[in-house]
Amino acid sequence: TKGLELLREARLMYPESVRFLLLLLQCPLLQQNTDNPKDGADSISSPQVKFDVRGEFLFLLCETILGLPFEGYKALMAWATTVYGKELFVPFLVKPLVFQLNKRLQKQRTQGVPMIAGVLRWLQNVAERSDGELARNEDFHCVGIGELPMEVLFEDLARFRMSTKADRSVNFYLAANSFLMSPAVKRNLLQVENQLGMVQAAQSGGVTYNPSTREFMFKPYFVLAIDRKYLLQQTLQAVAQASPGELRKSLKVVFKGEDGVDAGGVTKEFFQLLVQKLFDVNTGMWRTDNDHEYWFNSDCTWNYDGYYLVGVLFGLALYNGVILDVHFPRVIYRKLLGLPLGLEDLVDADVRSGLKNLLEYDGDDVEDVFCLNFEVTWMDLGQERKKELKEGGADIPVTSENKEEYVLLYVKWLLVDSVKTQYEEFERGFMQVMDGSSLDLLLPNELELLVVGTPELDFTALQKAAKYEGGFEKDSAVVKNLWRWVQSAPLDTQLKFLKFCTGSGKAPIGGLGEMSFLVQRAGPDSMQLPTAHTCFNTLILPDYGEDYDKLDRLLGRAVLECEGFGLQ
Repeated sequence: TKGLELLREARLMYPESVRFLLLLLQCPLLQQNTDNPKDGADSISSPQVKFDVRGEFLFLLCETILGLPFEGYKALMAWATTVYGKELFVPFLVKPLVFQLNKRLQKQRTQGVPMIAGVLRWLQNVAERSDGELARNEDFHCVGIGELPMEVLFEDLARFRMSTKADRSVNFYLAANSFLMSPAVKRNLLQVENQLGMVQAAQSGGVTYNPSTREFMFKPYFVLAIDRKYLLQQTLQAVAQASPGELRKSLKVVFKGEDGVDAGGVTKEFFQLLVQKLFDVNTGMWRTDNDHEYWFNSDCTWNYDGYYLVGVLFGLALYNGVILDVHFPRVIYRKLLGLPLGLEDLVDADVRSGLKNLLEYDGDDVEDVFCLNFEVTWMDLGQERKKELKEGGADIPVTSENKEEYVLLYVKWLLVDSVKTQYEEFERGFMQVMDGSSLDLLLPNELELLVVGTPELDFTALQKAAKYEGGFEKDSAVVKNLWRWVQSAPLDTQLKFLKFCTGSGKAPIGGLGEMSFLVQRAGPDSMQLPTAHTCFNTLILPDYGEDYDKLDRLLGRAVLECEGFGLQ
């Protein structure tokens, strides 16, 4: 500690003196045995290097790094990126700090937390500039934050949302350091925020009195009573007539003529059916690529209401915790979060590759080789259309001197200008529901996970997490046959089984192992088909005993053929 204090008295701007700060993290004298699980670090997240027990040296080191002059900051960044590299950056620089942050939060010690978080933010910025080569987002996640009471986390978020710039300059907020939070923690925070929003929206509607019935009326839900035959038309009409306050109430869906009571399952099916109709190729609203991802059709000028409805659909699903089966490229989520766009965000892989080749070409004959000008050309219903990227662009050739400007304008045209009206309608619909939400906690990939879930399905994890009721146990003959059937089924059948039981073919954040799943006994052996309560992720299964063929036949029929709610 004394040596570091003496070092701070010098101006830390020379590369060797600054490198000494990073070398301190690797000093064997600072290592301590923390294999004891009581320390709050599991075997995966425990670092290879540990600090002093009291943390006095750690605080001084963090304070020194955060107080570096600009020259020292540049030197430190150079050392961190060039010398440590992918193999050393995380274990020697990130993990020791994450470990200490975990330890302090788990023991409810706030001393030093802002300084540790500040250095981790600096390291995270360094990692971001490396395009993920030095560290992954999850390398910075702090399990200690997830173990804090949700009331504490939400109070921190609320204070952060209400704070001014002056407040944020002198106070520390965990919400301002969301890179330390796992996607599951962010999801839980948004769920609490949305639930509070639902209560506030319901209360703002007030209580009305109906003189004809002499009844007081309170409407806590946004109810959609929809006929399946007119799903799209009636939904658009109801959404168009609803105020933002109505949309922010808890959603309840009723299919006319069906007995299903919406505790979540009817809503899930409603979104599935609506997605199928809105993303039907015959609508002409979308362009698709080889990865089956959808992008706005810039030539679609006849269905702006459709884009608005898709936006509302997105917002309602996220707000009500429903996973959608949609296939948008990551750039959509970057746009919704207001992040800058670049070449890597282009949807068309061939166009992206061609522009990269242009930028990397180091010859002086760009004009002759690529034969480009500042003009874009595309086909619209069989007719060629053109648009200048800048004034007089048709007469301006692309050269080695202006190729960067050309790529910048072309990317802006493809991702922003060409789909301006279509995207604005989509965003307007989304913000009708989600405006004012704490979406800025999320990274684009995390927002995508919240909207569409993860396609990685681990049915072994689902089996381990499953619970049983009504006389079933994990060793019951029919239960063993059930999981034998699931594990041996092709992927398409597994997806249909998941949809049958839960209403969605995707897993939530954390995977199937994080999802509640119940198998309930539906009486003794019979010819009755299995049923499900998708509201509660429950499979209701007759006790077919050891007859695997019978389970295979009846469960297969139920999964592949059943749709809807109630008796028809």
